[in-house]
Formats: sequence, C-alpha cells, structure tokens
Amino acid sequence: MASEKSDLEKAVSTEEAADIGKDGEKPTTVKDIPNVADLTQANMRGLRMPEILARLTPEQRLELETRLRRKIDWRLLPMIILMYILNYIDRNNIAAAKLAGLPEDLNLDPNASEFQTAVSILFVGYLLMQIPSNLFLNKIGKPAIYLPACMMVWGVISAATAAVTNFGGLIAVRFFLGFVEAAYFVTWLLVLLELLVCVMMNTRKELGLRTALLYSGALISGAFSGLISAGITQNMDGARGLGAWQWLFIIEGVITVGVSFFAFWILPNFPRTTSWLSEEEKALAVWRLEEDIGEDDWIDSEHQSLWTGARLAFADVKTWVLLFLLFGIVASGSVTNFFPAVVKTLGYSNVITLLLTCPPYVLTVITTFINAWHADRTGERFWHIMLPLVVAMAAFILAAATTSLAPRYVAMMLMVPGVYCAFVVALAWISNTLPRPPAKRAAALAFINAVSNASSIYASYMYEDRMAPRYVIAMSVNCGTIFLSMVSATVLRFMLVRLNKKLDQGIYVKGAINALPGTAAEHGFRFKV
Repeated sequence: MASEKSDLEKAVSTEEAADIGKDGEKPTTVKDIPNVADLTQANMRGLRMPEILARLTPEQRLELETRLRRKIDWRLLPMIILMYILNYIDRNNIAAAKLAGLPEDLNLDPNASEFQTAVSILFVGYLLMQIPSNLFLNKIGKPAIYLPACMMVWGVISAATAAVTNFGGLIAVRFFLGFVEAAYFVTWLLVLLELLVCVMMNTRKELGLRTALLYSGALISGAFSGLISAGITQNMDGARGLGAWQWLFIIEGVITVGVSFFAFWILPNFPRTTSWLSEEEKALAVWRLEEDIGEDDWIDSEHQSLWTGARLAFADVKTWVLLFLLFGIVASGSVTNFFPAVVKTLGYSNVITLLLTCPPYVLTVITTFINAWHADRTGERFWHIMLPLVVAMAAFILAAATTSLAPRYVAMMLMVPGVYCAFVVALAWISNTLPRPPAKRAAALAFINAVSNASSIYASYMYEDRMAPRYVIAMSVNCGTIFLSMVSATVLRFMLVRLNKKLDQGIYVKGAINALPGTAAEHGFRFKV
C-alpha cells in the first residue's frame, strides 16, 4: 500500500497531475487532487481516467452524472418501457382473443389443437431470427433506427390479424409476427440496458434493479392487457360488423405503429454515437464501464464481428449453464401465454376472468422490484433466484393439487411473481457473468433467449381445454423445469466462486472471461455470485 501511495504522489508531481488542478493551480498534496478517490482506485487497478474527466472537480463530476442520469431517465426510459409494454401485448393478446371469440369465428378445431399451434408458431419465427438480428444490430450500431422500424412492422402485422378468416391465415400472421418481434427483446436488453443504461448510470452491481425497471414493461402489460381486453370484449363486440377479438388486434396494432413514429426521434444509439450526449457525457459513459469491468467495452472492429462473438459465447461453458438456468425459468413462465385460460377455470365470465388476470401482474411488479433492489444492494444473485423459484414451484404444485376456488387463485397470484422475480435477476446474472466483449454478450444473450423461448413451442400443447381445470401435465412439467433451473444456478455459483478464488490468486483461466488475456482480471474484475 505504501508503494502504491508513493507512485500516486510521484504522479502528482508530474505535468499531467498539474493539469488536473482547478483554475490552473497545481495541487500540492494527494488530497488536493479533484476526484482523488476515483484516481486512486483507478491507478491501483492500472486504469487511466480520460483527461476530459480528470480535469473535473468532484462537484463537476457529480453535476455531470446528475445531468446524464436526468437525460436518460426522461428521454429513454419511458419510451423503451412503453415499447416493451406494446411488444408483450401484441405478442400475447391472442390469449385474450381466445375469450373474445377468435376460435369460434375462425372455426378452429379444438380436437386438432389448432389454437395451440397458432400460439406456438410465433415462437418458431421468434427463435429463427434471434441471433441473426441481434448480431446484425451489434455490427451496424443503429438501434435508434432499427428498433422503431421493427416496431412499426410488427404493429402492422398485429393489426392485420383482424383480417384473417381461417386457420392458415392465422398461422402465417403469427409466424411473421414472431419473426419481426425477435429483433426487440434481446436487442433492447443488450443495447439499451447494458450499453446505455448500465454504462451511463449503473455498474454491474446495480444491473438487477435496472433490469427490473426496464422489464416492468412486460409485467405492466400483463395487467393492462387484461383491462383493455375486458373493456373491448364488453363494449365493442359487433361494432361496425367486427368481433371483439378483431378490435383487440386493430386497436393495439394501431397504437404500436403510432408509438414507433415517436421512437425514431427519442431512442439513442451507442454511447459513442449518441448525438444528444456531450463529449463529457460520452466519456463518462465509457469510463463508468471501464472502471467496473476493468477495461473498455470496445477493443476493435474485429471483436465486434458477428462470428467472433458467437465463437466466444459458444466456447465459454458458463454460456451453457446459463442456458439451462434461463430455459427452466422461461419454460415454467410459459403459463403466462395461457394465463387467461388458466384463470378461466375459476368459473367466472369472460370479462371477470380478464379482470382477475390483473392482480397477479400488479403483485409481480412490486415483488420483482423489491427482489432486484435487494439483489443489487447485497451484490448477491444466487439466493435471489433460488427463493422465488421455490415459491413458484409451491404455486404450481398447489394449482395441480386442488380445484377449490381460494387455493387455486392464491396459486395463480404466486406463480407469476415467483417466476419473474427469478427471471429478472437471472438476466442480470448473464450480464454479470459474460460481461464482454460486446459481440460475445450479443451472441450469448440472443442464443440463451432464443433457446429459452423455444419452450413455448411445446408448452402450448399442455394447456388444451380438455386438460382443465388443474392442468396436471403442465404444472408438473413446470415444476421439473424449475428444478432444472435450481440445479443450474447451483452449478453456476460453484463455478463462479471457484473462478473468483483463482482470480484472487492471480491465476488467469482461459475462457473464463474471454477478453484480452488477463486484462480484466488484473484490473480487479470478479464475478457476481
């Protein structure tokens, strides 16, 4: 420690240190240097603060961070949350359309599971486009154009669902809807969460809460979708010769297209290419990530290539463990695709059923925020995933074990929060575990999300009407996939603890970080467990 302090004091005496002083005055002691805490920590880790930031006083640095945070909060967060609400509504409104007359009007054959096929086909298109879309965007770096364009297209496709007249038309529309929507989720998570919100406002320790905040769009959509569907079903069935399910797709699709126009002007690109950020703000955005991980997020264009990212992701064993972890959670969460049908087994009318789907999602928003906030506050990931999964498993068991009204609704109130509380923290754990380079994150997130959502292809056939009210097969499979996630989380924790011990000993493990050899490890990088 003494030698480190001596090195810093030597640096103070140089012309470079003299330039740090305020108003041209040369500091005379270490404590007189503005931002000395940042400089001390960075220098100890071998990092070099950009000159444009090193010249700032602590007060100026705080003012810059506040201004940056305000820009993000007011310009970015509301829009991406709104976009995700609409994304989830357009994807899952077919579940509400089932209660609004879609199967009857299209003459879907229940014995042939045609409705289940219409639900599952979306995820075929969704799976096929995940990795190509995300890696393509990671290469071109223009989310401000790419995301709104995709949003506009899927809004048009969603609205066009109202024009289908048979099973074949419904299948075609649902496939292409999934194909286009695939561009959104992982792209949004990677670019807007990790490379903007996380970089500019938060470090890896704070990623869980930010993920929960942004993912609240999906959770809020569950509540809004029930309310909107109930209103349309109650008041617009037969209006202008259209059924309630047709108005459902038209109204929600038109809203999506309208919002996409505003998104073109609001969404940013990457920190280095965001026009509404000053040079100081861009420098701060990049520096925050470099401080946290131990090196800059950008190396060179080669490390941004599509195939380099995929090769690094597939070669890292942690990617495969995370795949099983997320697959189990998403597979058990597929119950949300048929949640109105599950709630319908309580025996109420269609409108009451749609209204009863709202409270579980409201509870999910609250519990997800609390769980993610505490995960960030403690820096712990494993138990914040395991405990919600225990709650979800208990809820699935309860739902399959009884037909009594009160216990079944209690189970429905708990199964959604249990799954999503674990899911949000698990998403943050991916970014904590596979922090860089960006192309590797892009490939890993896209691959994990694509395979995880593939579970929805088979899950659709576990919620057929003949299996109501207990849906024993579905609830049993959900318990099995939750157990898979628990085992995967345990394995990952042991792996990360072991890697951290080796990093503490100065041992670089090839493939553990997949960055420039040893650079991040030498600068203090450690995995979150």
